[in-house]
Amino acid sequence: MKFDDVILGRRSIRGYKPDPVPQELIKEVLALAMRAPSSMNTQPWNFYVITGEPLDRIRRGNTERNLAGVPHSREFRIGQPFDGVHRERQIGVAKQLFSAMGIARDDKQQRQDWVMRGFRQFDAPVCVIITYDRALASSDDTAFDCGAVATALVNAAWARGLGAVINSQGIMQSPVVREHAGIADDQVIMKSIALGWPDHSFPANAVVSERKSVDEATTFVGFEGGG
Repeated sequence: MKFDDVILGRRSIRGYKPDPVPQELIKEVLALAMRAPSSMNTQPWNFYVITGEPLDRIRRGNTERNLAGVPHSREFRIGQPFDGVHRERQIGVAKQLFSAMGIARDDKQQRQDWVMRGFRQFDAPVCVIITYDRALASSDDTAFDCGAVATALVNAAWARGLGAVINSQGIMQSPVVREHAGIADDQVIMKSIALGWPDHSFPANAVVSERKSVDEATTFVGFEGGG
């Protein structure tokens, strides 16, 4: 694929085929992702790539604890609930997804089922947990760098026919993830990425989230014509 085709074609995949993903292909994707820039070349990221029974145990534990009302224990700062235009964008993509899946506004059961998919890492055959070195936890550059490597990872995966979705639902119960993925104490859990072969018959996979325009997002300074 050409670079532009990857960037413009990639979308978040929330429905997967059960087919396994070869370990060598995952290594190839990770090697490309790690060409992402990082602050002063610190490369704070590490990856725990999980499949099979360990991933199933994480799915079960994550789901059971959330259904039991155990408070979430994500290890990164979440901040306040979205408001204003950010909340509007959050609602907008949710409407797109629910419409594609045929989930009615008042259908609490189907909405709950959709939330459960997130806790199960969308039933993807592979989960990549991105962690960072705890020694760098006080620097905002560290989280920024992990975002860069996550973006590079999903694009590299897409270029090879794989689908992915960056998510937080799969790591809402960090003790479960730490136990079954064997995550070292010197690592902080940042994000998770569901990974696998896209199921193109899954309606939500056709959803392309909207983006604000360049004019909305950009201020040009010092250019002829004032921008």
